[in-house]
Amino acid sequence: MVKHQPLQVYERQLCLSCITGIYGCRWKRYQRSHDDTTKWELLWSFILLFTFCLLLVWFYFWWEAHNDYSEFNWFLYNRSGEWSDGTVPILATTAAGFTYISFLMVLALCHIALRQQLNLHWLHKIGVTAALLTTIVGVISVNQTWGQEWDIVPISLQATGPFLHIGALAAVTALSWIVAGQVARTEKTKFQVVVMVLYLSVLLGLYVVPVYITSPCIMDPTTLRTRPNVIGHHGAPMLAPENTLWSFQRALQMNVTGFETDVVVSLDGVPFLMHDRTLRRTTDIGKVFPDRQMEEASFFNWTDLQQLNAGQWFLKNDPFWTVHTLSSNEKHLIANQSVCSLEQLLKLASYHNSSVIFRLSRPPLEHPRYQSWINDTLQAVQQSGVPQSLVMWTPDEYRAQVRQLAPGLVQASVEKLSPQTLHQHGIRRLLLRYNQASTQEIRDYSESQINLTLYTVNEPWLYSVLWCSGVSSVSSEAPNILKKVPYPIWLMRPDEYRLMWVSADLISFAVVIGIFIFQRYRMSGMRSYNPEQIMLSAAVRRSSRDINVMKEKLIFSGQPQ
Repeated sequence: MVKHQPLQVYERQLCLSCITGIYGCRWKRYQRSHDDTTKWELLWSFILLFTFCLLLVWFYFWWEAHNDYSEFNWFLYNRSGEWSDGTVPILATTAAGFTYISFLMVLALCHIALRQQLNLHWLHKIGVTAALLTTIVGVISVNQTWGQEWDIVPISLQATGPFLHIGALAAVTALSWIVAGQVARTEKTKFQVVVMVLYLSVLLGLYVVPVYITSPCIMDPTTLRTRPNVIGHHGAPMLAPENTLWSFQRALQMNVTGFETDVVVSLDGVPFLMHDRTLRRTTDIGKVFPDRQMEEASFFNWTDLQQLNAGQWFLKNDPFWTVHTLSSNEKHLIANQSVCSLEQLLKLASYHNSSVIFRLSRPPLEHPRYQSWINDTLQAVQQSGVPQSLVMWTPDEYRAQVRQLAPGLVQASVEKLSPQTLHQHGIRRLLLRYNQASTQEIRDYSESQINLTLYTVNEPWLYSVLWCSGVSSVSSEAPNILKKVPYPIWLMRPDEYRLMWVSADLISFAVVIGIFIFQRYRMSGMRSYNPEQIMLSAAVRRSSRDINVMKEKLIFSGQPQ
């Protein structure tokens, strides 16, 4: 005779198994626990949280630094000597790491909500450690090589701050469901007080943080100044190779009002356009003069420079990922570009009544034009026939001499000076990087009749912020993009912003109070139970189509017949 002991059955919880299995490799019911998380695992939870916050800042930094990707690649080129888009591997690893850590954070929150013990698997611990160390190394590297770029974070917050605040408030409000559940379940008063104090501190901080959010775009629209002029930084380098005639012609098609460039004086005294110290990046010097690749650009005469092709590198390297948008005719024009002289640029500017501002590099001491570089440049200006009022002169050396020889030139500076100092030196134009002037300083320069140009402005959000600040002009590598920005991306009256702020706070407060009341009511009327509670044999009679039955124990015992 065979006797059966009553079967023990339970309903499978696939979602819970996946949560605990992916997070801590606890796929089986008996592996899970409702005990308090150990101190060691709590430490790893804090490490995970810190890694998430650090990666969030790192991800935001690179998202907003899109305005300066070309500058970053140029820095890398100067250090390595080889051109490549260094932002691609950084963006790929940052996106992958942030996605992975965010996923672990969601799983950890699910554990807390389901009262499961946190137990991060050792493989995930290795992954979190790798993500943390990689991000720290990246932050240190940026500080050493590109430290000025961190200024993009507070500047970008002027455009994103009000909306990031709403997003953060929504996230913390949603988190109240988990917090309220934990407070309602626990019987430890000390734990309840600590959790409530921490949560309410964060929540109240978010309620008042708009007091410290400032943006020039929170203003009366009637006081908005005219649209800033756009100046082509090296022409239109997203559409054509930089500092070539075709690049400047393309910039004119994008409605720029002027050009910004860099000028070097050749061995025989011809000023020409070149941004780099050598000719390796933007010409085919490795093919024409392979033994002279590392020579400074100023040690070539104009005849040699005319033999170089200044466009094929653009088609090959595709520095802005835009070559695929060009027509075959445009590619043909690009492939036949040569080094452009200052005189050629000035003639083009004169024909289109466009202004030109350039940085002039003095040749090395052993250069034959070391003493005559100013006169060589002034001679090129005069020979071009351009009205002197269209030329912005930036070199500080021999400025008095320049005023005597060419009094019509507009005196400009690339050094940040006070409006009073600029007026004392007779300087009416100032060219600065966009992070060198605050909103208040921009307005001070404007009130002092100083024409301020900020470079390099490629993103619509940055252009909008500077527009609201009152800047008169910007220098851009992307005039084709800024052409599509006829008005600031967003503009909000101060009273409208206050209404949005107060409304969001009140809605959040009401939702949080409602969630806490509901969770307390829900927990007070609920018996403490195990979500995977074992059910006895009575459930065996239910159809297998309704529940999955696991046989925990089947005892066979036999008796002699």
